[in-house]
Amino acid sequence: MKYQIATLFLLILVIQQSYCQTFEVESPDKKIKLSVNVAQNISWSVTLNKNLVIKNAIAGMDFSTGADFGNNSSVKKHTIKEFSTIIHPVVPHKDSEINDEYNELSIEFKSNYELKFRAYNDGVAYRFVDQVNKNRNIISEHFSLTFPEGTRSYFPQEASMYSHNERVYLDKALTEIKSDEFCSLPVMFSTSNAKVLYTETALHDYPGMFIKGTENSTVEAIFPKYVIEAIDTKNKYADRSQEITKEANYIAQTSGNRAYPWRVFIISDDDKTFVESNLTFQLSKPSVLKNTSWIKPGKVAWDWYNDNNVYGVDFKSGLNTATYKYFIDFAAANGIEYVILDEGWTKSTTEILDFNPNMDIPKLIQYGKEKGVELILWVLWKPLDANLDEILETYKTWGVKGIKVDYMQRNDQYMVNSYERIAKKCAELKLLVDFHGSFKPSGLRRTYPNVINYEGVKGGENNKMNTYVTPEHNVTIPFIRMAAGPMDYTPGAMVNKHKKDFSVSFKHPMSQGTRAHQVAMYVVYEAPLQMLCDSPSRYYEEQETLDFITKIPTVWDETTVLKGVVGDYIAIARRKDNKWYIGAMTDWNSRDLELDLSFLKEGNFKMEIYKDGVNAEKFAEDYTIQNLEVNKNSKIEINMAPGGGWSAIISEIQKS
Repeated sequence: MKYQIATLFLLILVIQQSYCQTFEVESPDKKIKLSVNVAQNISWSVTLNKNLVIKNAIAGMDFSTGADFGNNSSVKKHTIKEFSTIIHPVVPHKDSEINDEYNELSIEFKSNYELKFRAYNDGVAYRFVDQVNKNRNIISEHFSLTFPEGTRSYFPQEASMYSHNERVYLDKALTEIKSDEFCSLPVMFSTSNAKVLYTETALHDYPGMFIKGTENSTVEAIFPKYVIEAIDTKNKYADRSQEITKEANYIAQTSGNRAYPWRVFIISDDDKTFVESNLTFQLSKPSVLKNTSWIKPGKVAWDWYNDNNVYGVDFKSGLNTATYKYFIDFAAANGIEYVILDEGWTKSTTEILDFNPNMDIPKLIQYGKEKGVELILWVLWKPLDANLDEILETYKTWGVKGIKVDYMQRNDQYMVNSYERIAKKCAELKLLVDFHGSFKPSGLRRTYPNVINYEGVKGGENNKMNTYVTPEHNVTIPFIRMAAGPMDYTPGAMVNKHKKDFSVSFKHPMSQGTRAHQVAMYVVYEAPLQMLCDSPSRYYEEQETLDFITKIPTVWDETTVLKGVVGDYIAIARRKDNKWYIGAMTDWNSRDLELDLSFLKEGNFKMEIYKDGVNAEKFAEDYTIQNLEVNKNSKIEINMAPGGGWSAIISEIQKS
């Protein structure tokens, strides 16, 4: 009997071993190795420099009909190929030339689907490709990540899936994350050997993912269900908020014969990688637009943060034509390309085909054009979604340049598709789109490059409402949220305070940290449509600061991080044409850094510096402007006050 049991056990083991297949793919530089096992399920792991960083991951999908993905699947064939090409983004938010080099493992299964893995020098990614051309529902997607013991996370914890996805990053051990706690993307994991940033891209016709804890070293995916019914809320926010009253028992409807989103993992033992990486862009669907010459990045004079508080004028400021002519004059005088008309320009927040009787919108648009300034209109998503074509076509006849869409607050399949409907219609009409109140960038900005910015970040506007936007937060988001793509943080606050002096004021907001900290954001933060959040009247009083800010571009040819540690500090250099720009920021700790300028070419350069003043530690608005002559052999010592910053504009000195 014992002999028979032993024989049976060995037979089962042999069958299991013969059934299990292992595949491997390495990054071009051989530092990252991804190992895939196909057995009863599909699992994989990743090493960096032979150190385990992702211990085990599970991938699969369940459908209402037909074969599920990753469940006792049989491999038909597999291939490994090398790829290398150059991408030139229409809107280069980081680099105007991207080297897209990777090795791809493609596994085809007998049940008519494919699983693609890609290994890059800065990470890995995978996606399922469905070859079944059939209408069916996606019940769930299996996604779990198991990390080595002791792994921690920068966890952007959510209270609900109905969310703007504007969170702070909580430093939590994975074992401390309860099974009912979850976060939005992107999310960063810190192992003893490296960090892993996880997000998604090429998100089309599919719900956005969230990550939940399990009270151990594993995290799992959860998704919003397919929304069957959503009704207006019965409170004062009925114009912009909904109550989801009926959901399906599945997450998406699909017609099959399609590719699903890329699951993206940026992996490095150097924090600088997470800022420099273009991986989410590289994996996005290429642009579908043939003519993109009308897409113009630039800076924006913004009204809502400063509550239209202009002063020293001979008219009553507020939501009226005179105030916005003042904004337009300010933009024109300072080379600012755009003015946003935020909440209040419409007859009501739901009657968005007509305008506030105190504001002559066509007259303002024409006035702006005469001054060389274009206007962008803020709209709520709900009324826009209800009458998309007529509203956008009307705005186009008025002559606006773009829209800022707010309060989406959802990640379900309908909402993801709504983003694309808006992007597509706006592209047809040659309108820019700034998605505010949104989830993180997920690839649409490459497919429709008129989608020029996203919020999905706890940004400067929170100064009006809470104390969460600290210098520590400000030097965390470049490494995590910005890895997903540009972010509409809305910098430029001119009232700056240290922690002990800061208070929340909706009508007269202030920022935490120094003036130089705010100015540095214009180099550090990627935003092709970049705001100047404060009052034009205040900028006029601080013309020297304004002149420095307006010299800084909003798109870049080259990006290199000089120094950086998540949540502590960052120093970044960016090139546009033949000029270099440096931005550095620190948390509440004062910081001394040495910056190596070896990225410069041969020759002599003028460095114009905007830095914390000698009294910035006591008075946050104290700053100094300094000029130096430097070259590629220069090493610059910079000093930042608590919550401080440092910026430089480097121009070549022409030989006489």
